[in-house]
Amino acid sequence: MTRFIRVAVIGVASLLFLAACGGDDESPTTGATSASPSIKNVTVGSANFPESELLAEIYAGALEAKGVTVERQLGIGAREVTYGQLQSGDLTIMPEYNGALLHYLDEKATAATTDETNTALKAALPPALEILDSAPAEDKDSLTVTQETASQNNLTTIEDLAKVSKDMIIGGPPEMKQRREQQFKDVYGLEFKEWKALDVGGPLTVTALKDGNVQVADLFTTDPAIVANNFVVLDDPKSVFGAQNVTPLVFKTGVDQNIRDTLNAVSAKLDTATLSQLVAKVVTDHEDADQVAKEWLTSAGLG
Repeated sequence: MTRFIRVAVIGVASLLFLAACGGDDESPTTGATSASPSIKNVTVGSANFPESELLAEIYAGALEAKGVTVERQLGIGAREVTYGQLQSGDLTIMPEYNGALLHYLDEKATAATTDETNTALKAALPPALEILDSAPAEDKDSLTVTQETASQNNLTTIEDLAKVSKDMIIGGPPEMKQRREQQFKDVYGLEFKEWKALDVGGPLTVTALKDGNVQVADLFTTDPAIVANNFVVLDDPKSVFGAQNVTPLVFKTGVDQNIRDTLNAVSAKLDTATLSQLVAKVVTDHEDADQVAKEWLTSAGLG
C-alpha cells in the first residue's frame, strides 16, 4: 500500500512538471500577458500653439481615466524639435496632423486624401514610431487674407495670388519659409516680397494681418480669429496642404493596446466642428485647456 501511494505521488509530480514545462506552448495568452505587462506611465507632448496643447490635454485626460499615469510636456516647440524627442522615446505621444507630418518627412509627397496620406505616412515613418487612427477632425494650414485684400485683388484661391504675390509680405511660423517656399513656387508659382517669421497660428500672426504688416498669413482653419475678423481663407485647389487630420503619433514600444484603444476612441469622436468649438473656448474665451478637455471627455463618455 505504501509503495502504491509512493508511485501515485511520483506520477502526480511528473504530470505537474510536464505541465509546467509545456505551459508556454499550451497557454499563449498567459505567456503573452507576462511578456507584455500593461504600460502604466507615458509622456504626452505638444507643440507650441493652443490647439496642440488642448489636444495633448484631451489625450492625457482620456488616458488618466483608464488608469495610466501621464506626464505632460506642453508647448515644446515645432515639429523639428518634437519629432526627434518622439524618436528617442523622451516623448511617448504627440497630437499630430497627418498631412503636415507627411510633408515634413517627404516634401515631394502627393497624397491628398486621408487614406492616401496615412498609407504614405506609415511607409515613411521609422520603425520606432507609429500613427494611430486619424480623427475626422481636420485643421489645415491656410493662406488667409483680409476681406479688403481679397476684394481689391479678386482673390478666392491660392492660385490667384500668383499675379500679386511679388508685392506682398507673407507671415507665419518661423519654419514656414524653409518648409513651404519651394512648394508654393513649384505648385502655384508664388514668389513673395518677404517672408516674415511670426508665431504658429497665434496672436502675432493675426495682429500682423489685421494691421497690414503682412498681406498673407498662414493661419489654421479652426482659428476663431478668421470668423471674428472676417478674414478670407483662400481655396487650395491643388491640395498643397492636403489632408490634415488630427492623428496621434506614438513611440511604438511605449504604448500598449489599452493606450492604443483609448486614443483611437478619442479620435473616433472628434470632428472638425467640435474641435473648432473647443479651440474657441481656449483662444477666445480664455478657458484653461485642461478644463476644456476634461469637460469634453466627460460629455463624450471618455472621461
